[in-house]
Amino acid sequence: MLELAKNFGQGPIHLSEVAARQDISVKYLEQLIIPLKRQGLIQSIRGPKGGYILSRAPDKITFAAIVRVLEGTSSMTDCVEDPDACHKSKHCPTRDVWLQASQSMYEQLESISLADRLGGWNEPHTGEQP
Repeated sequence: MLELAKNFGQGPIHLSEVAARQDISVKYLEQLIIPLKRQGLIQSIRGPKGGYILSRAPDKITFAAIVRVLEGTSSMTDCVEDPDACHKSKHCPTRDVWLQASQSMYEQLESISLADRLGGWNEPHTGEQP
């Protein structure tokens, strides 16, 4: 997502380019793209000059939005969202801790946009000496 944010307004970027820059496989990126596209965070552009772009400006996409799409939950444990997930939920001495921790984490992630991280973002280290 940061690669797309860095490229925002400059046209689509191919997954192979993102994969090379981040040293991850195209197959893995293809798996991530599907839910991000489905939830409207990115768009695909077809054709020879196609690729992927953010669906809105980097300052309008938070890390919380990305994590929710990719992780499928906003809680650190299943019982926080669904008390029936554990038979001990009603009397669990730590459930409130996980609830508060989950809420704090997402409040923090909600306060950080892709644009916020672009300013201090360094390119991945390739192992080459400067």
